[in-house]
Amino acid sequence: MSAAAPTTRSPGRATRRTPVVRRVGWTAAAVVAVLLAVLLSLAVGARAVAPSAVLDALLRGGHSDDAEVIRQLRLPRTLIGLMVGAALALAGTALQGITRNPIADPGILGISQGASVGVVLAIAFAGVHTLTGYVWYAFAGAGIASVAVYAIASSGRGGATPVKLALGGAAINALLVSVTHGVLTTDAATLDEFRFWQVGSIAGRDADVVHQVWPFLLIGTVLVISVARGLDALALGEDVAKGLGQNVAAVRVLGGLGATVLTGVGVAAAGPIAFVGLAVPHIARAIVGTDHRWVLPMAALIGPVMLLVSDVVGRIVFPPGEVPAGVMTALIGVPFLVTLVRRKAVPA
Repeated sequence: MSAAAPTTRSPGRATRRTPVVRRVGWTAAAVVAVLLAVLLSLAVGARAVAPSAVLDALLRGGHSDDAEVIRQLRLPRTLIGLMVGAALALAGTALQGITRNPIADPGILGISQGASVGVVLAIAFAGVHTLTGYVWYAFAGAGIASVAVYAIASSGRGGATPVKLALGGAAINALLVSVTHGVLTTDAATLDEFRFWQVGSIAGRDADVVHQVWPFLLIGTVLVISVARGLDALALGEDVAKGLGQNVAAVRVLGGLGATVLTGVGVAAAGPIAFVGLAVPHIARAIVGTDHRWVLPMAALIGPVMLLVSDVVGRIVFPPGEVPAGVMTALIGVPFLVTLVRRKAVPA
């Protein structure tokens, strides 16, 4: 009677399973990090609140002074931080994939500056002086700038190539900066009001802003996620992507539209917060690899952590005043950008 052959596990299957397990583990860790960042954002500030009081205010409807501070001030601020951080991170990931440029961020297509022009014109000529009013003008400016850049890049031979998109974005960005400065230098009142918005902050936002921008966050997220496979193929080059059956133009249009909507959400709600869209995609790829089906969700988790932690640090670094989150993200992002440029140096 012959002995039964020993069962062996396929090494190829085990090899394939290992990255998935690692990615799931990192994703779970990122979710925990988001929850901790939310708790910090609700508990830390000029007036520290115990975690038990935070839970009491949110879950049991406490009526203490601390509970009112949390519900009326810190909760809307935290929700805006979650939305803006996710929006800018997803937009940066999509733009880096579309342009195949490792140092691309939402500003590369002039989207942020387009939103700035929208806010300047709203203040100077439309008499809009509230954050909820700025949202729509910022959104419109971001959308018009994005359409203009794509129209310039898609004209001529070759269509909207990465180089033409970058050059078109630089040209439109320079034009919009000139328009912004032209208006501000002739209207001192607009300059004073615009300065508050331009620095980039999630402070002072209320629940109305959340209600206005969340549908657009959802739309932009769906558009970007829908082209995840296309971004993977595009990373291999246009010819390879076409050989794999991808419609490169459709990937760029849908991904660019999603990135525009997401950038409009972030900039309209919190001002032009820098470096989240640049740094977060690289961190996400370092953790879960280059598959955009994993990179995009990871970026959507890391972005809010980066923004909320920056906001919390800005509240406590120079008490009783606050350093805006946009300043803190820049302080974090500049060293990251320098390191990235050194590692990605192009040989002569």
